[in-house]
Amino acid sequence: MDQPNYITLAGYAVLRREYDQLLGEERPRIVDVVSWAAGNGDRSENGDYIYGRKRLREIDRRLGWLSRRMKAARVIDPAAQIDRSRVFFGATVTLVDADEAERTVTLVGDDEADASAGRIGWSAPLARALRGAGIGDSRRVTLPAGTREYEVLAIRYPD
Repeated sequence: MDQPNYITLAGYAVLRREYDQLLGEERPRIVDVVSWAAGNGDRSENGDYIYGRKRLREIDRRLGWLSRRMKAARVIDPAAQIDRSRVFFGATVTLVDADEAERTVTLVGDDEADASAGRIGWSAPLARALRGAGIGDSRRVTLPAGTREYEVLAIRYPD
């Protein structure tokens, strides 16, 4: 990876928990099923063997991806942010658009983004536009639905 994977401590814990669960619980269980199924004879028509091997490949692929993401992770604690007057990683920002519609978003790592919960990834167009903004600043963002202009109303960081 050419860029660090910025992530909060909570986001890193989620990745680590999934990695540990796959490696320590699910993978050994599937290996046992495949071993048992292999001992039953003809593997070409053995569903437990065929689908178990397929699931092992999926688990190994996911483990590799999680491993790479965690290796590139750069854990940032938003509560330690010194300059709280500007938008940086981990900030919760209240915005208003031209239609006077308010929206609150939190800038988090790309792996922990969840738009429905108001958490947008650090690399998202809106997050990139908001970086370094202060209260009262306006930022223009090009989104799939068109260009929108937002004004920053408030900036908060966790304590």
